[in-house]
Amino acid sequence: MSTETSPSTSLPLSGVRVLDLSRVLAGPWCTQTLADLGADVIKVERPPGQGSSGGDDTRGWGPPFLKDSTGQDTAEAAYYLGANRNKRSITIDISRPEGQALIQRIVLQSDVFVENYKVGDMARYGLDAASLHALNPRLVYCSITGFGQTGPYRERAGYDYAVQGMGGLMSVTGPSRAEIADDAPGGGPQKVGVAVADLFTGMYAATAILAALRHRDLTGQGQAIDMALLDTQVAMIANLGANYLTTGIAPQRMGNAHQNIVPYQVFEVADGHMIVAVGNDSQFAKFCDVAGRPELARDARFTRNADRVRHRGVLVPLLAAFMKTRARADWLAALEAAKVPCGPINDLADVFADPQVLARDMTVEMPHPLAGSVRLVASPMKFSATPVQYRRPPPLLGEHTAQILGELGLDEAAVAALRAAHAV
Repeated sequence: MSTETSPSTSLPLSGVRVLDLSRVLAGPWCTQTLADLGADVIKVERPPGQGSSGGDDTRGWGPPFLKDSTGQDTAEAAYYLGANRNKRSITIDISRPEGQALIQRIVLQSDVFVENYKVGDMARYGLDAASLHALNPRLVYCSITGFGQTGPYRERAGYDYAVQGMGGLMSVTGPSRAEIADDAPGGGPQKVGVAVADLFTGMYAATAILAALRHRDLTGQGQAIDMALLDTQVAMIANLGANYLTTGIAPQRMGNAHQNIVPYQVFEVADGHMIVAVGNDSQFAKFCDVAGRPELARDARFTRNADRVRHRGVLVPLLAAFMKTRARADWLAALEAAKVPCGPINDLADVFADPQVLARDMTVEMPHPLAGSVRLVASPMKFSATPVQYRRPPPLLGEHTAQILGELGLDEAAVAALRAAHAV
């Protein structure tokens, strides 16, 4: 059955072709974003062979795996499904001259080239930025690596987990030393629960590509973009980086509290936990009124946020004591009525059943050739005139190889010869 819908020419990136030689997460997250905006993304993957199943490594990063109509696991891991919709898949062995020639032919018809190979690999294959710009000067060429194309770490492999540590994120994530000793179970620095360095790099890369396309449209010239996970991790430290650069003092782990705002943290309540996120002095006064402790907002130690930060060691235990006296639902109703920011701590079952998440259409069900249908997290981008379209499910390995080669003008005999040579 067909699992593709016809793209609309009204999509923002309609007519833009992206040749995607990336895999795992940062690159695919970038190109899925471009695909959701209407780009024709051609995902280039390793052909199966020589003991390898081929394709993006994440196809096998399960369980969980997508199940077919009989309830049996397919070869498609949920991890892969989450970052590869709206793309076409072609298998090409870029280590073979025939494969390199195919990539070069597709480059002539492409606007964007994305790769996340180790520094130097693309040059070995004749697919580096300089070589491809000689073929297509209008090409926007984006490299995504752990540490970038320059610097002493340039040849190192880069992984999100290591970069979270190297880039400072883990130094400010996890329970504070006051809460739990570093050597206690669950103590010490913690990574974030999802690969945020990869995801942020993907989003920064997508933004950079859009800017480079704008420049290309104005000048006719493409350019190379050098994206690094470590650079992105350093940038996304944001206000904490500014705190350090301003004071020379490295921020420490604060657990579920905020470095610069009080109270802005998790509190234990009578039947669990919840978040109170007071963002200004007026909200603090309202919070104290709801709690039946209006005098706290008049206390000179707590009236202004700067004073609350200085005296958090006195204030937070007072707040924690009365937060425990009421149930979560009671607190949430009262604080929301008073317009004091707050919220529950949901697991993903709660998230996808939440009425706001449902109202915002944050899941999408797409037809799938193996499973009948696949349910995916939807794009958060909401447009008034050019809404995101879900045109293709995450492709099977090499699903569009014959189609794409046909677009290059290759007939069935030529495609068969390439398959016989294990180039595709």
